[in-house]
Amino acid sequence: MIDFKCAVIFIVLSSKPMDAFPRSGLDLRGSRTQRDVQCLASLEYQHDNICCLNCPAGTRVESPCTRTGEKGRCGECDHGHTYTEHSNGLNLCFKCTRCRSDQEIVRECSQTHNTECRCKSGGFCAPDQACEVCKKCSRCEKDEEVVRNCTSTTNTECKKIQSSPGTSPVNAAIAVPLTLILIGLIILGAVCWWKKRNKATDSQRPDGKAGQRYPDNFPTEERKTGETKKPSWQLEECQFPKLVPLKGEDSLRKCFDFFEEEMEVDYHKKFFRHLGISDNVIKSKENIRYEDRIHELLNIWLEKVGREASLNDLLSALLDLNQRRTAENIRDRAIDNDHYIYEYQIEVNSV
Repeated sequence: MIDFKCAVIFIVLSSKPMDAFPRSGLDLRGSRTQRDVQCLASLEYQHDNICCLNCPAGTRVESPCTRTGEKGRCGECDHGHTYTEHSNGLNLCFKCTRCRSDQEIVRECSQTHNTECRCKSGGFCAPDQACEVCKKCSRCEKDEEVVRNCTSTTNTECKKIQSSPGTSPVNAAIAVPLTLILIGLIILGAVCWWKKRNKATDSQRPDGKAGQRYPDNFPTEERKTGETKKPSWQLEECQFPKLVPLKGEDSLRKCFDFFEEEMEVDYHKKFFRHLGISDNVIKSKENIRYEDRIHELLNIWLEKVGREASLNDLLSALLDLNQRRTAENIRDRAIDNDHYIYEYQIEVNSV
């Protein structure tokens, strides 16, 4: 009797469903769970546990599909404003890039590609470096020749000019000193001749005193003392000539554009530090446009210095940084645009 009851209990237990055991990733109908969904890369995108076909380049997803393997509704990007270069499952298109003021447009933005920009003529940006602003193309020195012209992505390449085959370095080393000696002898001879001529003239004066010839507009005081005062520009002819503004502070402000266009980008921080502008102030202007940044920092310097501010101080700062060519270019442009004149011109005109 006991064996019969045990057999009945065994049969009853065997007939119950095994709900206590955990289910695998696939249910009894073979449907996929969310963790098993794997969409085809570059062809599909996942939405609510199903794979939708990508929208084509130049469009975006407006509404996704409702069944796997189908394409949802795609909307076109705004021409000239947004784009997508490849098929995608994005909800938004990318914004078109705007070229900077020192760049020119190579290709306009369309629905399927971004704007292409390059540096304007006279500037370049190396493709392997971050291009915040276009750097100014270098100029070869007088003893160099151009190997490759500057392009939008490469700087000018120069090399030293080699001496002609007929002129050996030894001959050149001898010829240069001989030429200098010859010039010195000619100058010395001219000075001696001039002194003898003046001495002969002085001996003919009734009072026997050495006399001097003066032009009609020579100052009266110097005629009496017999001393000739040389203009200061002659005493400082080896130094950088001083400039005088024609319209005061307005002349100085109009020259700020020249610093923006002529000064090397790599020297900007050094230049403004040399003018006494702190690093914090320089860094605070990094987020504004390049052209505005130079003007802002120069205006800060102008307010700091006040009435004593002078273009000569800015040029002197460039000379201290070994940027003589940049200083000369800015000086020449200031004179050519009638903002400044040389100080010695005033001295000569006043004599």
